[in-house]
This record gives sequence, C-alpha cells and structure tokens, in this order.
Amino acid sequence: MDGPRPSRQRRSSWTLAAWAAPTLPLAALGLPLVVYLPEYYVAELGLSLSVVGAAFLLVRVADILLDPILGGMMDRTRSRWGRFRPWLAAGTPLLMAAAYALFMARPGVGPLYLWGWLVVCYVGYSMAVLSQTAWGATLSTDYQQRSRIYGWWSAGNVVGMILVLLLPPILALVFKGDHAAGVRAMGWFIIVMLPVTFALALARVGEAPAPSLRPRAGLREYLGLMKRGSVRRLLAADLLMGLAPGIAGVLFFFFFERIKGFDKTQASIMLLVYFVAALGGAPLWPWLAKRLGKHHALAAAAMLYAAVQMAAALTPAHNLPLGLAVLVLAGLPYSAAPLLVRAMMADIGDEERLITGVDRTGLLYAIVNGTVKLGFALAAGVFVLLERFGFDPKVHSQSGDAALVALYVYTPAVLGVLVSAIMLRYPLDAARHAQIRRQLEARDAAAPADPEPKPDVHAAFPAAAPRPAD
Repeated sequence: MDGPRPSRQRRSSWTLAAWAAPTLPLAALGLPLVVYLPEYYVAELGLSLSVVGAAFLLVRVADILLDPILGGMMDRTRSRWGRFRPWLAAGTPLLMAAAYALFMARPGVGPLYLWGWLVVCYVGYSMAVLSQTAWGATLSTDYQQRSRIYGWWSAGNVVGMILVLLLPPILALVFKGDHAAGVRAMGWFIIVMLPVTFALALARVGEAPAPSLRPRAGLREYLGLMKRGSVRRLLAADLLMGLAPGIAGVLFFFFFERIKGFDKTQASIMLLVYFVAALGGAPLWPWLAKRLGKHHALAAAAMLYAAVQMAAALTPAHNLPLGLAVLVLAGLPYSAAPLLVRAMMADIGDEERLITGVDRTGLLYAIVNGTVKLGFALAAGVFVLLERFGFDPKVHSQSGDAALVALYVYTPAVLGVLVSAIMLRYPLDAARHAQIRRQLEARDAAAPADPEPKPDVHAAFPAAAPRPAD
C-alpha cells in the first residue's frame, strides 16, 4: 500500500500504474462512443441517422455543462476516502450498466433507449474521468513530478484505445465473428475491466487530505477562473491541440484511401501504428518538460505536429512504408497536450490557492474536460465544410479532393503553429511555480491547526464508513 508520505516525494512507478489503470476501460469506452457506436446503431440496429446523430451530439453537449457542476461538488466533498476517490467509486456501477445496455443492445431498441443510456453513460464517464484527473493533481506538489504522473495517465489512455481497436479484427480472424460480435466484445472488455482497474486504483493509491474550507463553486467562480491569463492560454492551447488531431482523425480514412490510394485494411494498420507511436511518445514529453519546462515542451510538440502534417501532403501515394514513417512521427506528439496540459493545470491550482486561499482543483479540471469535449464536437463539423466544398465519398472531384487535403493537412498544421505561439508566452514556468510553492508552504505552516481531525486518507479504504459530502 502507498502509505503516508509528503506529496512532494516521488511516487513509485507501481503506484502511478495503479492510479492510471482506470484509463484502460475509460479510453476503451470513449473511442467506441465516437467511432463505432453511432454507426452500429444505424447500420446494425436500424435507428435512423438523424435520431442517432441528434442523440450523440446533444447528450455530449449537455455533458459539457455537467462538468463544472461535478467539479464544484467534488471540491466541496469531504469524506474519509478524500474528495475524488468516492466519485470514482460511484461512477463504476453507472458505467458498467451503461456499457452493458449500449454495447449489448439488439435490433428493436428505440430512440428513448439510446437517449436514456447515453445520459447514464456520460454522467458516469464524466464522474470517473474528472475525479481521476483531479485526483492526479494531488499526488505531488512538485513541478516536474506532475508531468511524470500525467505521462502514466496518457500512456494508459493510448493503451486502452489500442486494446479496444484490436478486439474486432482479432475476433474476426480467430473466431470468424461479425461486426456486431466485435462491438459486443468491446462492451464485455469494458465491463470486466472497469471494476478491476477502479478497485486497484482505489485500494492502492492514497489521496492527500483536503482543506477543511469548502469553496463556493457557482457560475461566478467558474467564470472567474476563466479570467486568469494562465488559464485562458492553457485552455486555448488545449482546445486547438485537441481540435487539430480531432479534425485529422475524423478525416483519416477519407484522406489515406482517397488521396493516398490505400485500402481499408492498410489504413487501419496505419491508424494502429499511429496510436502505438503515441504510446512511445508518452515518456518523451515529461523528459523534455524536465529540460525545457512544460510550456516549451508543449510548444515543441505542436511544431513537430505541424511539420509532420505538412509532410503528409508530400508523401507519395501507395507508398506504405513512407506513409507509416510519417504516421509514427505524427503519433509522437499525440500524447503531449493531454499530459502536459493536465500537469500545468495542477500548477495553476497552486496559483489559485495562493491568490484566493481556496482549493478549486475539481473546478479547474472540469474546465479542461470541457475544452476536450468541445474540441471533439467542433471536429465533427468538418463534414459540413467538406460537403459545402463539393466532397463526395463515392465520386472524385477536383474541388472536393482539394478541400479534403486542405482540411486534413493544412488546417491542423496551422492550429499547431498557433499552439506553439500561445505557449511561448505562458507565464507559469518552473521558477514561478517554485515561488508559489514556497509561499504556500510558509502560509500553511503559519496557519493555526485545523480543529477537525483528518483521517489518514493516504491509506486504502478505512474501516469506518465515509462521511457524506457536504
């Protein structure tokens, strides 16, 4: 068990692996929600395209509004398990029930069935993702260690996506399963992994005691955080760095099949290689952040991504080895923004507490989750632009193909350059954070002792039942 220790101390790799374990089923759930399930409910279960599209879009938009509410509630939670671990535990049964209902659905289900279970799924998903990422901010107060912590989180996400991508082809090759069987296999993988990985994290990893003060968490506080310069720059970079690969992702198969002449199998292999390269990049960015600073590492990743996207336009058609090489380079910066932004948001949490005296970790990570979801929603809008420029997936046209190249190659590249420019002027570097930590520690040391005894929440689940959240 990871017992009591100063939060500045370096956490063991086993501890961070246990904390990151829930990302495996969460990523395995998140990818099909975008890529597989919408098509499955139309093609296999017989719901109309408009019904399915409206359900997934509107529930996702409503989910963005849920995050600040959950973040504020987590900041106000006080229990013997900590602020964030109870919410992770509470999300487990919701996610298991929703995964069973959504992935095991049979022909004959109606729109209300889909809408209802999507709501349950996204509530549980937001609870789990937000509580885990905010919990990670409490595992260390050290500027460099936070990059390492979220490096494990990013690697777990990529591994989860790779595993769920492998399930349908393996099932088809070994067991001759059809597309519906592949989707059900994804569901069972998620259902089995959820309780196992969540229990491992909750039992193995502790959480630092929360301040006794329960902060306000209304719309005024949410908008107040958005006024801070460091928050605005970080969120702008996160949105653009998520939007860029989001656009490239939704156009991936169109570009490599239509423009580069690869078939569906070859393109699928290339996508898998991309995610494997992203896994390889996960330890690279904490290493670079230690040498350059987090904001400079993110700027470098954005420039690398922009350069590789431009190189994709120059890759000869039908050249699989060169295409794979380009995707390896494109995959390396994929992990940079998710892990570095979350590590930097933990630093902003310290800045916020120094200025206001209030810990708003949950609310800050709710803002980050919102930008990620907004980026996914905006990325889907490229289909509207493609159609307006005359692109038809079944018929070649010069204007349509040119629009596809512009949106897949040049738009993400420009967004990458913008991210680099934004990050070069980011104010909260290692030196500034060290000053903040010294001031916080001096103030905390001078503060009177908290009259309310705090339980040892670094331990696993204590014998006593948790106190209800306020």
